[in-house]
Amino acid sequence: MNEVTIIMVLTLSLIELKEKILRLLREDEEFRLAVAGLIGLDVILSELRKLREDFHYFMKEQEKRWEENNKRWEENNKRWEENWRRWEENTKRWEEAYKRFEVIEKTLLEHSMLLRNLEKRVSRVELEVGALSEITLTRYIWDDLREELRLRGEEVIARVRNAKVNGYEVDLLVETNKNIYIVEVKVKPTRKHIDNLLKKIKAIQEKYKKPVIPILAGTMIGNDVERYAESRNIKIYKY
Repeated sequence: MNEVTIIMVLTLSLIELKEKILRLLREDEEFRLAVAGLIGLDVILSELRKLREDFHYFMKEQEKRWEENNKRWEENNKRWEENWRRWEENTKRWEEAYKRFEVIEKTLLEHSMLLRNLEKRVSRVELEVGALSEITLTRYIWDDLREELRLRGEEVIARVRNAKVNGYEVDLLVETNKNIYIVEVKVKPTRKHIDNLLKKIKAIQEKYKKPVIPILAGTMIGNDVERYAESRNIKIYKY
């Protein structure tokens, strides 16, 4: 056997050996693991298996977390939907309440205007009634005073209603041959009216140079006002 033949035999043997090894690697797991162990692949494969197991575990955990998060998001969405529905209901209630307030405000304004108009009318009526009452009282007073003066023998020189003397206004001024009578006529006189009447005496005396006799006349004269008038030497005519 020459050298060429030997080389050919060896080459064929190597090819067969390679094919056999490849077949064993494909078909024989034990052989495959043994070869992997010899070249250090078993460690790599073990790490890869562990990594794959860890990755699978990680993915399962992530799936659980995502499921939990999805549940939480769904619950939160439901809560937000409930809250939003409540907000819508509250908004509707506030709108209805605001409309009611507008109606109430409008009604109050109308009533306020009516009350102001009524107050003006009542004030006007009070003024008119007061003026009419004072006119009526003045007539009664004049009748009584005239009779009293007749009995005293005093002669009436002048009788003036709403007389103005030195800047003061007198409801009724009666001048006789002896005295000047000034009458303050009020439906419900007060102490202030008495004080005003006293202020008029000096101004009237300066003009007429006669004794001035003040008289307070009214329908509703309280005891306190009556006593105060008498203490100031003011005659009272009560009707």
